[in-house]
Order: sequence, then structure tokens, then C-alpha cells
Amino acid sequence: MIPTAKLERLLERFQAVEAELSSGLSGPAFVKLSKEHSDLAPVVEAASAYRNAEKQLAETEALFADPTTDGEMRDMAEQERADIKASLEKLEHDLKLQLLPKDAADNSSAIVEIRAGTGGDEAALFAGDLLKMYTRYCQLQGWKVDVMSLSESDLGGVKEAILDVQGQGVFAKLKFESGGHRVQRVPVTEAGGRIHTSAATVAVLPEPEDVDVVINDKDLRIDVYRAQGAGGQHVNKTESAVRITHLPTGIAIAQQTEKSQHKNKAQAMKMLKAKLFEMERERVDSARASERKSLVGSGDRSERIRTYNFPQGRVTDHRINLTLYKLDRIIAGDDLGDIVDALITEDQAGRLAELESDNA
Repeated sequence: MIPTAKLERLLERFQAVEAELSSGLSGPAFVKLSKEHSDLAPVVEAASAYRNAEKQLAETEALFADPTTDGEMRDMAEQERADIKASLEKLEHDLKLQLLPKDAADNSSAIVEIRAGTGGDEAALFAGDLLKMYTRYCQLQGWKVDVMSLSESDLGGVKEAILDVQGQGVFAKLKFESGGHRVQRVPVTEAGGRIHTSAATVAVLPEPEDVDVVINDKDLRIDVYRAQGAGGQHVNKTESAVRITHLPTGIAIAQQTEKSQHKNKAQAMKMLKAKLFEMERERVDSARASERKSLVGSGDRSERIRTYNFPQGRVTDHRINLTLYKLDRIIAGDDLGDIVDALITEDQAGRLAELESDNA
């Protein structure tokens, strides 16, 4: 059953937004309304397709019920009625998906943080595998991936990596990757062939638009210093590294990847805005947080979400009890989409069930 009242409100809002956009707005107000217009457009399109199908069905039903309709025309009407009913079922499902409460950040680009957890060198090697997996997956989606920060271990693993992933709908696909990832395999450093368990954590933050986050200069403390390499030695003679501290929250971001102080400052500000944006989203949208916990997880880094078992060649996502026996293709990034799509489908199914129970 379509929630008619909600649909009518959204259609009325779409018309109001179109009217405001054509009134000569400019600046941040125009940007904000344009974004809302693009968010509402798929709802309007789905509603139009559904209502057109409903109209066609009514016309076909009337033709079929008309006693003056000849036999050949009646047969054609019966076949058309069956086809429209099948189409209408899919169109209704599509419209319901469009009417689900939207995560305002779904269309955003994202910042992906990967950190080695328990397990020493093996955890860092696993974090390096995750870095390659996400980089490959993002490239297959046609997204642009930049390494904002990278701290490597002595054996070629990754202690910490931060990616800036630019593209349409990045956060919608990657947001369920947040949490604890566990690996079970024989480490390269293990002489006895014993299987070890190590972990890494992933955090995916939506990247806000400039109009979403406003930071006052007086709330920032900016320190500059010389970038350091392994062992603490200075890697350049200029103070290019930057640490920005947001005084009201205590969040501190250090950045030294670039050789330019200006570029490091820009990268640090981008990361700070993402963290502040996510804090504000969690604060004002408790419904979203509880919803994520009840469906496919809260995204909390301490929550174990997935296990990669190398001896058995399997990957298990514990939130939806999904096990796939093609670890090599998933960890390479080629088939990570199978898990991502399954998580999105499960999330949609749970929210559709809620929508239908609310309108029962």
C-alpha cells in the first residue's frame, strides 16, 4: 500500500521548490534548493510512472468489462491487463523505495579511514589488503580515489590509511563498511603454520558540502611543524606539516602527506569538516542511528561486522548472515559489490517492512 499522504506532501514540495528555483534565487539558497530538487525528482518520476500504469489498468479493465467488446479485443485486453498488473507491482515497489526516509548524506562523496587493530604486523598487512580492496572497488565504480594519509608498517602493511573518495552516491554504497573487520589466516611471519586472528577497523564518513558545515576561525588552533618519516627523522626542512585542533570538540587532525603546507591544511580541513558533519548527523538524527543498529549495524568501529577466513576461502558478513566462498575475488575488490549490494537490499527490505506496517 502506497502512503498516499506522504506522497502528496512530497509532490507538493517538489512544485514549491521548482517555483522557488525559477524566482531568481542565487548563492547558497539556490545550491540548497537545487540539491533538494534533485533528491525529489526520482520520487516524482516514480509516482508519474505508477499513476500512468494505474490509469492504463483502469482503461483496460473497463474495456474488458464492456459487454460490447468483441472476443478478439477481449483476449487482447486480458493479456494487456496481465502485463500491466505485473508492471504495476514493480512500479509500486520502486515508488515505495523512493518514499523511504532518505539519509541526507547518501549522495555525498566519502572519507574512508582504515586502521590496523589487534594482531601486530599481521593486522597491518590485513589493513593493507583492505586498502587495496576498497581502492579497486571504488575504481570499478568510476569514482576518484585519493590517498589523504598513509602510515606504513615495516613489513609493507598499513598502520593507518585515509582515502578521499569522490563520486555520486559514494556514501550510500560504502556506509555499511564501517566497523570491525576480522581476518583468519596463517601469517607470513608464522613458521609453525598456525592460523591467527587479526583485526582492522574501517570508518566511512560522508564528505559534507561547504554549505553543510560552518567553522569559525576563532574555534581553530593551527600548528605547523616539520614532517617526520620513519624513526622520527625530519623528511623536509620546511614546516609543511599541519595540525588543526577544533577547540569546542577537541578533535585534532594532523596532515603531512603533501609537501605543501597549504595543501596539508586544505586536506586537514576537509577531514575535520567530515568528522564534525558526522557528529552533528548523529546528534540530531537519533532515529537514523537506531535504524542502522536495528538493520545492518550501527557503524561503530568496535562492532565486528565481517570475517575473512583464508583457509576456507570464505567471507562472512555477520549482520545479514551472508557467507560467500570467493574470498580471493572479494579481497581483490572485484566482487566486493556482491556484499555491498546485499547489505543495501537488506537495509531497504527492513525499511520497506517498517513503512508497510506503519501504513497497515
